[in-house]
Amino acid sequence: MSSETEHHYRAIAFGAAGVAVLCVMDGVIKHLVSTNDVLVVTLGRYLFGSFFAILVWARAGRPTLTLEMWKAHGLRGFVIALAATSFFWCLSVLPLAELLVIAFIAPLLVPFMASAILGENIRRRSVLAAVIGFAGVIIAAASGDNFSPDNQRLLGIAGALFSAVTYALAIVLMRSRASKDGPEAIALLGAIVPGLIVAVPAFATGKAPPATDLPYFLALGALASAGIYLLARAYAHAEAQVLAPLEFTALIWASLIGFFFFAEVPRPQVGLGGAVIVAACLWGARKEKAKILTPYAPGSTPADAAE
Repeated sequence: MSSETEHHYRAIAFGAAGVAVLCVMDGVIKHLVSTNDVLVVTLGRYLFGSFFAILVWARAGRPTLTLEMWKAHGLRGFVIALAATSFFWCLSVLPLAELLVIAFIAPLLVPFMASAILGENIRRRSVLAAVIGFAGVIIAAASGDNFSPDNQRLLGIAGALFSAVTYALAIVLMRSRASKDGPEAIALLGAIVPGLIVAVPAFATGKAPPATDLPYFLALGALASAGIYLLARAYAHAEAQVLAPLEFTALIWASLIGFFFFAEVPRPQVGLGGAVIVAACLWGARKEKAKILTPYAPGSTPADAAE
């Protein structure tokens, strides 16, 4: 196995592990938002995340954080804050697996955002893997009461879609900096900057959580830092569109966490959809030797680009 291929599959392993760790973090957040203000939980996630990210950064030899890096991560931090706050609120009104199903629109958007922002070529395999993976999402959501007319749930669905769009943008922005800044700096700035952005509204509208929740906030920070670090390692060695389908594996973890910790019984369709998703992820992660697609020209359609 060549060094390039080894790095490719190692990046995939880091990406899959990062997704799993962040799913466990989502479970902790779901517990916390049931009794705490969403903005306070969001602040706690980045406050304690910053603590653990600083430890990782210090252990790595304290890589230099330049002014240019702070400026570049300002936009990413703002996007992260929007994505996180909306997603955390959705956890309070939607089942964990159901929320992940809706949020899976994000990996579908990543290749096209990466093409527009980073100039990455759109691979046929990446597009097809995303389509197959999303078909698995549809199977998982079949026969569920995902779209009831309840207003709170409709707001939750809208929030999940907004979070998915902003999350996809945050992933692409991370990819744009991963090879320049290193995983330690990305994890640190990805915690500090959103925390600073959320701090003012959190202090203005929320109240301090009870002391009994402190261990959960500590776990939240540790899981967040570990997950982002793993994803940063992955995106430093693989294109965004190659790693994006791995996000679909979150449905499996979300179903298990929802079942064991929140009594959310997954339907049989979730297992079948999960199998399709895993298959799509493994196939899409393989190196593609065939001719790749060029980015869509303005005004063209996917069918035009495929010709």
